[in-house]
Amino acid sequence: MAKPDTRRLDREIQQTTRKLKAVQQREMWPLTGRERRTVLAALAGGSYKVVRSNSPARAERKLDTAWGAAETRLAAEITALQNERQRVVNEAATAKAAKKSSGWW
Repeated sequence: MAKPDTRRLDREIQQTTRKLKAVQQREMWPLTGRERRTVLAALAGGSYKVVRSNSPARAERKLDTAWGAAETRLAAEITALQNERQRVVNEAATAKAAKKSSGWW
C-alpha cells in the first residue's frame, strides 16, 4: 500500500503558517473581512483621539485584541489541520497493518 496522500493538507498547513507569520508582522492580507473592519475601526478611532489631543489607549487595546484574535484563529486552524493530517496517516497505517495481517502466512 502506498503512503497516505497528505499533499493537500500539507499545502494548507504551509499556507496557514504563512498567514500566521503575516499577522504577527501586522500585515492585513490574511485577515477575514470582520477582522479587517475591526482593525480599521480601531485605527480610525485611535487616529481621531490623537487628532483631538486625547489618549488613544482604548483604541490601542482594541487593536491589540483584534490582532490577538486573528493570531488565535490561525493557530487553531493550524492545529486542526495537523490533527486531520495525523488522523489520515494513522488510518493509512491501520489499513496497511490490517492488510498485512490478513495474509495467509
